[in-house]
Amino acid sequence: MAETPSTRILPIGSRAPEFELPDSQGEVFNLDDVRGPRGLMVMFVCNHCPYVVHLAPALAELAKELETQGVGVVAINSNDAVKYPADAPEKMPEFVAKFGWSFPYLVDESQEVAKAYVAACTPDFYLFDGELKLTYCGQFDAARPKNSEPVTGKDLREAVKVMLAGEAPLVRQVPSTGCGIKWKPGV
Repeated sequence: MAETPSTRILPIGSRAPEFELPDSQGEVFNLDDVRGPRGLMVMFVCNHCPYVVHLAPALAELAKELETQGVGVVAINSNDAVKYPADAPEKMPEFVAKFGWSFPYLVDESQEVAKAYVAACTPDFYLFDGELKLTYCGQFDAARPKNSEPVTGKDLREAVKVMLAGEAPLVRQVPSTGCGIKWKPGV
């Protein structure tokens, strides 16, 4: 399990890149479908990454909290499902059910959305305000599969708190760490 830090190139203040992606059942969602009136959290994840699995129950919990605060949540799987069949769309419903995710989990088969967001790893988190301007791009918290840090979502929760209060984005934003996105050959 090689750690890959996010390259975090999408600048704070950038508008959320548009997308139109299906879930594993073929229902198509776009940016307006998943955003909330007060913001949107976009996360790049997959089924097999131990970093995602480590956070998955806490992501379900945070998503429910965000929904009550008017912030939408969406997860996007951009991994090459041919080389990594555990991340295939037909495996996604089982993952969603196992961890109680109530938000859309979409398939970025072309990997164009991951490229537009400059996503580098799973998980990679992007928090946008009500105008869909990026306010946070960083880690969930300091917990990792092989450390003793508790999974709290401390970093992301602080970013949400600051955003909802209308304050300037956090100055200190620690890039996400996880498994590198599994790019298709030639991408």
